[in-house]
Amino acid sequence: MKQNWIEYLEPLMKLYDKRKHPLDYKSRYQMLVMIILSAQDSDKHINELAPAFFEAYPSLNSLAKANPDDLYRYISTVRNFSNKSGWLIKLAQLLGDDDKIPRTMADLTQLPGIGRKSANVIIRESGDKAEGIIVDLHVVRVAPRIGIASGTQPEKIEKQIMALVPQNRWNDIGMALSFLGREICRPTNPKCDICIMNQVCNYYNGTADESKNKDSDLKLF
Repeated sequence: MKQNWIEYLEPLMKLYDKRKHPLDYKSRYQMLVMIILSAQDSDKHINELAPAFFEAYPSLNSLAKANPDDLYRYISTVRNFSNKSGWLIKLAQLLGDDDKIPRTMADLTQLPGIGRKSANVIIRESGDKAEGIIVDLHVVRVAPRIGIASGTQPEKIEKQIMALVPQNRWNDIGMALSFLGREICRPTNPKCDICIMNQVCNYYNGTADESKNKDSDLKLF
């Protein structure tokens, strides 16, 4: 791995500084629901169906009164919608009110359908102190290409990046790498010539082993 990664990554974090997550939520309740729905699905798809869902269920309190069949009419096109319906209703019943949505990794990951990646997104978007780094499918692809991490397992990649970036930048680097993957460092035909990281990137410089870092259908909840 290259040395002084924080210096190399600073321009990338500055480029995407404070940019909101692509999910178009209006409250922490909406963010929580949309993050669960978006696992293994696209943010664009969830943004499209969210208005009708939240018109029917504007709060955790209203969602707690639903049953899974009630939700199907709104989210039946979402991947794994049956399990997600159950998770949403269960967490709504557990929490009861919107202001009881947890703010820490330990408490968030106790909720149905919320793993480390989802909890890191919620913490970042809530402006709370980072306890980890967002590692979605884009980061799983981008981090090994650049050379800041290796492998394909999200939690291992997260730990590697956490060891190289100070905690006060954890909320910044995860989403910055994700945005880079969404916009520039695509699975095929990445736009290397305009990438802000190309001078230190293993992929661009021909030293990355893509065979070990293929995008996969990982459960990044």
